[in-house]
Amino acid sequence: MLFKDIIDQITVKKQLIHSVESNRIPHAQLFVAPKGTGALPLAIAYAQYILCNNSDGENITGDHACNLKFNKLAHPDLHFAFPVATTSNVKRHPVSDLFLEEWRHFIANNPYGDVLDWFQQLGIENKQGQIGVDEAEAIVKKLSLKAYEGNHKILIIWMAEKMNIAASNKLLKLIEEPPEKTILLLITENEDQIIQTILSRCQVIKLFPLSENNIKNALIEREHISENEAIKIAHQADGNWNKAIQILHHSANDEQFEQWFITWIRTAFRAKGNAAIIQELVTWSETIAGAGREIQKSFLHYCLQFFRQAMLKNYAADSLVFLEPTTPNFDLEKFAPFVHSANIIEINKELNEAIYHIERNGNAKIILLDLSIKLTRLLHQKEKV
Repeated sequence: MLFKDIIDQITVKKQLIHSVESNRIPHAQLFVAPKGTGALPLAIAYAQYILCNNSDGENITGDHACNLKFNKLAHPDLHFAFPVATTSNVKRHPVSDLFLEEWRHFIANNPYGDVLDWFQQLGIENKQGQIGVDEAEAIVKKLSLKAYEGNHKILIIWMAEKMNIAASNKLLKLIEEPPEKTILLLITENEDQIIQTILSRCQVIKLFPLSENNIKNALIEREHISENEAIKIAHQADGNWNKAIQILHHSANDEQFEQWFITWIRTAFRAKGNAAIIQELVTWSETIAGAGREIQKSFLHYCLQFFRQAMLKNYAADSLVFLEPTTPNFDLEKFAPFVHSANIIEINKELNEAIYHIERNGNAKIILLDLSIKLTRLLHQKEKV
């Protein structure tokens, strides 16, 4: 992985390169990165720069054999940990090393992908993957060995917020006092979900959403589309390269999410004062509950974004509105007046609480139905003049 392959993040690249050139590499670093900003490929490029003794700010001037191994993600001193779950092939004690072939394929094809993309590749989108205590034990064993090629050992923990408490506590001492020449690179989308004792022992590196201009240029260069099409997609992508690719290739997830959302708000709006419609909300809740927890959470995050976009539209902040629903007979401009200062905070609160309870294995049917009933009230709430 080359630094030049990572879109933008120029400041962070310079910071990482300087840490190597000055021989001051922190032993534990936490990349805090919104979706689709490139933390995983950046961490891999950084590891390659360190292990292959590259220089001059790029991964082409060092150990040629080492760089070839990295191209196949097969360097013996590069280790990965990522969320997994049991599958038809791995029925007990799932750990990352049992999924390395799928992982290499995932990075080769979608290095900016998110956790739902990964779970869908494994066929576990109906489960909640995690980094568990079995993984932590495997990490401790691997990193206690000497480096194969006499340099550093590097562990990249992707989606570190998926570490459960047992795994976090087991890795705490390793993060605090790692073996000699061991570097830990943790990647998270949600810093608040990392336990404080781990957070305090890592140097935090923050990535920011990509600019529309950078996404536009990357689309033109990599996907060979027209400038006009690239501008439109970049505006809708909201700083997320993975989202831009999904829009370009008409992601089935977003199409499904839009259908679910519009059905939901239309039904919730009709349900006020009409008990017969509640059964439709029950049916809707059962449909979403059957989709699996990772899809449920992704859908609720999509709802948060949809409501924010509607509010921006309501207050004529059109330059910030990128959402373009494709559902027939649905007009964002007509929906927007129902999302305003009097209800947006509570809508966000209820959606975030639903996400919180689903993450903790609450009954999805009950959570979603409760959310739906609350939405019937909130959509009819009048804005104070």
